[in-house]
Amino acid sequence: MKAILGLLSLAVILSFTACSDSTSKPSYLFKPAAKEGLAAKVGEIEITNAEIQDGIESELFEAETKVFEIKFNRLKSLLLQRYMDKDPRKKGMSNDDFLEKHIAKEVVISEKEIEAFIKDQNIPAEHINPQVKEKIKNYLEMERKKEAVDKWLAEQTKKSPVEVYIPKPRRPTFPVEVGNAPMTGGKDAKVTIVEFSDFQCPFCAKGADLLKDIKKKYGNKVKVAFKNFPLPFHNHAETAAVAGLCANEQGSEYFWKYHDEMFANQDSLDAEGLKKMAKKIGLKADAFDKCLSENKYLAQVKADMEEGRKIKVKSTPTFFINGKLINGAQPLEVFSEIIDEELAQ
Repeated sequence: MKAILGLLSLAVILSFTACSDSTSKPSYLFKPAAKEGLAAKVGEIEITNAEIQDGIESELFEAETKVFEIKFNRLKSLLLQRYMDKDPRKKGMSNDDFLEKHIAKEVVISEKEIEAFIKDQNIPAEHINPQVKEKIKNYLEMERKKEAVDKWLAEQTKKSPVEVYIPKPRRPTFPVEVGNAPMTGGKDAKVTIVEFSDFQCPFCAKGADLLKDIKKKYGNKVKVAFKNFPLPFHNHAETAAVAGLCANEQGSEYFWKYHDEMFANQDSLDAEGLKKMAKKIGLKADAFDKCLSENKYLAQVKADMEEGRKIKVKSTPTFFINGKLINGAQPLEVFSEIIDEELAQ
């Protein structure tokens, strides 16, 4: 908290500086670096690019990814334009007309699809009216048209793939140790996923479901290690982390059963709730209760958290695929892209 307040104070100071007279601002001279890796120098003070990037790797990657996506979407737009212009059926037609009549001609949104979207998004019935339904329909049409464009471009590029020379951002990689963390998957798997998680975090519950999808897709080609990173504002998270390791003491298969049970019952992570879940999955109650009451694995939980901080874990869930960082429970496609690349090496 002190660190956050310090940063806020610094931000306020800098904002006042920005509004002050130009003569009171620091003097900056932008020029080529005198030596490789140097970011700034004044007198004997030198600051390197590595120092600047340390601690903000994920933020830089996210910013670079946004820039890449803007460029790549522009590339797709230009490709679409060129391919449409080459099509003899476009003669005398506008781009929109060609899109409607030839590329997205089969896009029709039914009432059933609108109702399915409302149900999937849990939109309250009292918020539904003709105007809202029309907005939903327009959104679904736009998404389906994007899919139709991708499908059409796929047909155009089937025999001649597009060579792209825009460099993709490099995902930051960190040295992550599996250590004595609970594990599942293939013992000799080429890909290791290390997850830092919090049993009281709702997004981590989604991460747990995501890992099930990964296991279903890749089987023993991937192994998963679980590390604890209980957040301070989750009042039962630390105790739940210890409880998970107490379950692991009786066998890794029990850990993963207990893992699933805790994520399915995040409103019951007090001591009594944890004991009930332990009994439900078949743990030896006396050994589990003693382990939990003694906080036997608190040191290991603290060690996980310290390791997480060193490798820049800032929120949960955070994943490392062979060291490559993924923040949050992102879509399966994001994980698959990295896993497939690692398996192909």
